Amino acid sequence: MRSLKSGPQRLRDAVGRVRSSGGFIPGERAVFRGQDLHADLADLDWMELYVHGITGRRYSPAQVRLLHAIWAYTSFPDPRLWNNREAALAGSTRSTGALGLSAALAVSEAGIYGSGILTKSIDFFLRAGQHVAGGVPLDTCVADEIERLRGVPGYGRPLTSVDERMPPMMALLRELKFDQLPHLQLALAVEALPRMKRYRLKLNYGGMSAAICADLGMTREQYTLFLFPCFLAGMVPCYAEAAQRPAGTLFPVACSDVAYEGQSTRSWDERAR
Repeated sequence: MRSLKSGPQRLRDAVGRVRSSGGFIPGERAVFRGQDLHADLADLDWMELYVHGITGRRYSPAQVRLLHAIWAYTSFPDPRLWNNREAALAGSTRSTGALGLSAALAVSEAGIYGSGILTKSIDFFLRAGQHVAGGVPLDTCVADEIERLRGVPGYGRPLTSVDERMPPMMALLRELKFDQLPHLQLALAVEALPRMKRYRLKLNYGGMSAAICADLGMTREQYTLFLFPCFLAGMVPCYAEAAQRPAGTLFPVACSDVAYEGQSTRSWDERAR
């Protein structure tokens, strides 16, 4: 039930106190979601701890392995990629690794090709799953999405229709006996629709990852937090290699390559300074 207290009263009640399921008691212990970090959770894998912090749930070893793979299979160390470029440029300009990687992670939230589109994917699968369960035809859900967004989040790829990450992920899903999960099957059923074939829209890696995480019980907000470091492993080599090369030599542009159409050569007026 929503609190009936006024805004000012809620602020007064919060003065001098922090409500949290975690905390640090100096010299004694650290509490993580209500449990002792060094006793109850000491054996957790880092990924397991991370997603436990996000969702409050514990995941099986097979589920944790799958979550690891979602990150690992998309860790491309290519400095030409939009977010990796930030990390590489930071190395080339001799910025610190922390600043460069933080900037790279920040731009990873790009709305049309970064994690922004991935969160739209899980939102679509969660909504479509509910609508289909309520009797709405799947093709109707897809048609509505195309009309609203001029596409379906999680389908299609700009440069090529082939996604090299899909075969190893499907192989792992089959190995772990997760290939029949309901949202994943929904995602594959969407791809098989004549409408999607007409538009040549195939399920991409982001869509598959979103469907998997929907099947693991994540909400849109939880999935967004899970995605935050998913490209990080591929960014580090981009920064490190650029930092080892001469400064400023990453993506240099010659003056002769710049097409300038502005005012022609002007004289310098000292009085204008």
